[in-house]
Amino acid sequence: MADPEVDAAVRPLPIALALLVLLGVLFAGPLAAPARAAAPGASSTSSPPLTGNITGPSFLATSSNGTYRLNATGGPAYVDGSLVGTITWKARLVASNTTGSSLTPTNGTLTAAKPNASITLKVGALAERIQLIVTVTSSFAGANKTINLTKSIRSVVPYTLRATLVAGTNAGTLSFVVLVALDGKRVGNVTIPSLKPGASYSLSYRYATLGLSSGYHTFTLSIAEAHGLVTFGNGRTVEAFTFYVAPAPTNNTIWYVVGVIAFFGVLFIYGTRVAARRRPPTRR
Repeated sequence: MADPEVDAAVRPLPIALALLVLLGVLFAGPLAAPARAAAPGASSTSSPPLTGNITGPSFLATSSNGTYRLNATGGPAYVDGSLVGTITWKARLVASNTTGSSLTPTNGTLTAAKPNASITLKVGALAERIQLIVTVTSSFAGANKTINLTKSIRSVVPYTLRATLVAGTNAGTLSFVVLVALDGKRVGNVTIPSLKPGASYSLSYRYATLGLSSGYHTFTLSIAEAHGLVTFGNGRTVEAFTFYVAPAPTNNTIWYVVGVIAFFGVLFIYGTRVAARRRPPTRR
């Protein structure tokens, strides 16, 4: 038989352990809760996607220059809509022959004060397709994201405008500008040097007309500043040139194919009928 005094001494021990376990469970939740609540705050805000574009003319006259604007935003360099890191870019050309073609500048950094870049493309004398490829990298705190932006350009043999300017005999002029418009929209200008009284100057302006819609188009040259001291050779201050863009040739390939199929079809039918006529009668 067990000793009652021993049982009385041993029995309180399990009860004490149970109380300790219960207290541990009750206090474990509140103590662990702050750690779980802090976890979301510890993770960094996800960065927006890195995007961008290149804008500028799709056609350039051979041996001429074009200006292209680069825009890029997002990636690790942007946090809560603000640029806190760096966005760098590098530009290159891809063409069958890049002789005479160049980019200025070829690389740079976008900043909050200057969120876009200007790139000048000079094309050579060869008419061809050119790819302007810009690699953009967004970086911050060891994180990087890179994208490639592409602009397709065609250098083409241009339409050339030519005109003669004549200064009056009474006074010369300082340097001035002749404005160039196509169908009423300004597309460029020509800088004329200072002219002495009675002097003449031959100007030329080249424009890549490829890509214009078919039909008639008009270039207009107008003297913006000379204040009546200079005119074109015909005595006017505005000169117009009208030219015609022919429509694209019709693609007749499908009709050629149909014609070939019909031709061989006629030969097959003809051959079948002739063979049937020449077939000897069968013996019974």
